[in-house]
Amino acid sequence: MLSCLAPESVAMRTDHCDAWGNVDLEPKALRNLFGSYPTGVAIVTTRTPDGRSVGLTINSFATLSLDPPLVLWSLVDRSPNLAAFRESTHFAINILANGHEDLAKRFASAAVPDKFEGVTVQETPEGIPAIEGAVATLVCAHDHCRHVGDHLLLIGKVVRTANQPGTPLVFHAGRFTSLQAAW
Repeated sequence: MLSCLAPESVAMRTDHCDAWGNVDLEPKALRNLFGSYPTGVAIVTTRTPDGRSVGLTINSFATLSLDPPLVLWSLVDRSPNLAAFRESTHFAINILANGHEDLAKRFASAAVPDKFEGVTVQETPEGIPAIEGAVATLVCAHDHCRHVGDHLLLIGKVVRTANQPGTPLVFHAGRFTSLQAAW
């Protein structure tokens, strides 16, 4: 990353390094800091080769490129679902609507053995379960993945989309919220 910085930006200016900012980089402190950035909430889904549906709640989703249409998300490397997503051919990003807090909590909980039980889904032509009622769904062909830090970064090429009117669910400062229309 340093090669991307201008040479004069690389040199540390020690005259105010001690006086500026916080150097507490412990996971709990970082989690609290990262929580100041509002994120959308999505459920990523896939299907294993043996036909089992797998899904989990994420807030690490981001667009990467419009041409080609690429998105990325990340999964902690200790997740029990790591192999399912690493080895998948396709996955779907289901962007949740305001009011889907219970659904987000359900797919985030390790205590729920069958996250899809009682959840209305539609199967995409690629064989991936898509969450009914999502504001938007992006079906992606698994492009590639890479371990970075303590996460697996997954990149998908968008091959199909669906959307409906609605307000997206947002996560900020450790709680679910929504956007307020500015108009």
